Amino acid sequence: MTPAAAAPAKRRPGPGRPHADLRRSLLDFAYAGPGPKRWHITRLFMYRTLSDRLAAFDGAGKTCLCISASKGLARIAGLRQAELLEATYPEASLLDLPQAEASLDFVVSDQVLEHVEGDPFRAIAESLRVLRPGGHAIHTTCFINEIHAAPGDFWRFTPRALELLGTTAGAEVVLSGGWGNRAALEVIDLGFRMMPVPEHPDNPVYQIAMRQEPDFPITTWVILRKPG
Repeated sequence: MTPAAAAPAKRRPGPGRPHADLRRSLLDFAYAGPGPKRWHITRLFMYRTLSDRLAAFDGAGKTCLCISASKGLARIAGLRQAELLEATYPEASLLDLPQAEASLDFVVSDQVLEHVEGDPFRAIAESLRVLRPGGHAIHTTCFINEIHAAPGDFWRFTPRALELLGTTAGAEVVLSGGWGNRAALEVIDLGFRMMPVPEHPDNPVYQIAMRQEPDFPITTWVILRKPG
């Protein structure tokens, strides 16, 4: 056999780049570790940041509109007494809500905004229209994410973009932010996106889930307040 016809030598993985199967095995071991398991890697930091942010404004007789299966975020945000109403696509659209102007205390949408088939400025303005003066809206969405059509996937938002949507509609930005890092992108790429992270400080997956690289936001969020 001539050198030209010889089979090419297999490339060995370099330092820090183990085979994908080994990385998956290490992640399997880490995900099986001790600690409460509530939220997956793209939600843990975000939900901790938003936890109880609206609790001081909660109360009996308050109402919250939850856009397309966002009740969980309403509870995380501290709304435990407010009545939770639902507006679910396609029966209701964030672009044209059926609620009357200034009729609600809160609006919450969790990973919905990227799926709005229309102008996101209008969507945010509509969420503010239905709020009473002093009411709050929380919107979470994504920036680095694969296309996920449910029913369609149209937009990506940085924290600054969410601020712009809010201020253009006349809202006060109470809080905006994002979470993400390159190591988390690799964990997601290996198929662990939807597995709840063990919340233990020594767990390497937990450490990745709490790591921040501002230039690589995977999820983003904003809390807006309607003046008045």
